[in-house]
Amino acid sequence: MKKVMALAALATALVFSSGVQARGSSFGGHSSSHSTYSSSSRSDHTISGYTRGGTYVRPSHATNPDATRNNNYSTKGNVNPYTGKLGTKSRDSK
Repeated sequence: MKKVMALAALATALVFSSGVQARGSSFGGHSSSHSTYSSSSRSDHTISGYTRGGTYVRPSHATNPDATRNNNYSTKGNVNPYTGKLGTKSRDSK
């Protein structure tokens, strides 16, 4: 368990030290319009909360669609900056 925690901490530190930083969350109903990136385009978007089959689904974040899955939060080697979870899905062969 200690190895998993250490690996997660290391992966998170690597993500933040390479210039990738989490932006404001909209989970509390507030969304930050300020970005830590120098570019005005964002690489992700917020998915609004909704009700499905009588169950409320909370808002979430997803990377913008493109030709590769290597930059998705769920891909191995990546860390979701909003949840801290490590990616588990295989990478593209590109």
